[in-house]
Amino acid sequence: MSVSEALQAAGDRGLDLVEVSPNSTPPVCRIMDYGKYKYQASKRAAEAKKKSARVDIKEVKMRPKTEEHDFQVKLKNALRFLEGGNKVKVTVMFRGREVTHPEFGFELMKRVAEEIGDAGQVEMAPRMAGRFMTMVIAPKKK
Repeated sequence: MSVSEALQAAGDRGLDLVEVSPNSTPPVCRIMDYGKYKYQASKRAAEAKKKSARVDIKEVKMRPKTEEHDFQVKLKNALRFLEGGNKVKVTVMFRGREVTHPEFGFELMKRVAEEIGDAGQVEMAPRMAGRFMTMVIAPKKK
């Protein structure tokens, strides 16, 4: 069908002529109500966005010399975040000369990973970045 015939047919029906596939030979067009189509597409996108699971990254900060009780409190918070379906970023902050002994931070991170156990899995291994050592733990799939 020629373009002028297609425009005439769309005009007779009170609809729009919409180009669906411009790169094909010949180009493919469709007669439809374009406003209604855009409205329905936006509704479908909003529905898909509403149903998608949103994962936040929660952070737990520690120091290499964190005492046992404080460690347990931070661990409990991390477990609570994981049960809520969020990822946990564990950060060990080094101050002053503590940076010269990153092995203390690695031991702390290893201990956190062991204590969390089945609640989560290490997504990003411990890594130094300046004065901070970070590790990301993701919740286990159910």
